[in-house]
Amino acid sequence: MLELHGVTAGYGAFTALWDVGLTVSAGEAVAVVGPNGAGKTTLLRAISGLIAPREGRVTFEGVELAGHPAYDIVAHGVAHVPEGRRLFPQLTVAENLKMGAYLPAARAHYHESLERVYTLFPVLAERRVQRAGSLSGGEQQMLAVGRALVLNPKLLLLDEPLEGLAPIIVEELLRAIRRITQDEGLAAIIVEQHPQAILAISDSAVVLDHGSVVHADTAAALREQPEVLDRLLGVAR
Repeated sequence: MLELHGVTAGYGAFTALWDVGLTVSAGEAVAVVGPNGAGKTTLLRAISGLIAPREGRVTFEGVELAGHPAYDIVAHGVAHVPEGRRLFPQLTVAENLKMGAYLPAARAHYHESLERVYTLFPVLAERRVQRAGSLSGGEQQMLAVGRALVLNPKLLLLDEPLEGLAPIIVEELLRAIRRITQDEGLAAIIVEQHPQAILAISDSAVVLDHGSVVHADTAAALREQPEVLDRLLGVAR
């Protein structure tokens, strides 16, 4: 579904990714782990079109996406949930979700998509008339994921979705991510600094360090070898 070949990207004179390769199949969840500054967020931005790769190819279902504007990449079925959520705090939960259905194809299935989101995150249905800015951090993260799902994407990019959340909310989000990937067949790339929880629901894993892929394996194999993570990156278990 998604293939990256030799992707190099950065900001100004700074290069954050070096010659990165990655493959994601339909229905596959890929964990991308590494310390701060490893290039994880830059990887997602290069895929979603928020930055253009300096070198390399990004193909999605056979279509070259590298250098295309973000709105065009979204239209191909790639939805990005950025770090920090980027909600509209003065709008209600329902209004934020409706903002996600701005593409004609998404508008055509909006009510069906809305019920899907409310089924995944029942608390959002309860809070539908509440302003997004008044939600808890966990509820805001659910709303950010829900807004992306209203687009009916084929690939979901999640940047640090568990950051700063209470354990009970982490478990709820993990169950939702597992459901949309394993049960519904949506592909996902999930970036996390602390990998153990994400590895538990992922199929494969890539370790980034200083902008390069330093290790790749199945998620199960990497989860069972915490000493590998310690040796490569010193990642907290």
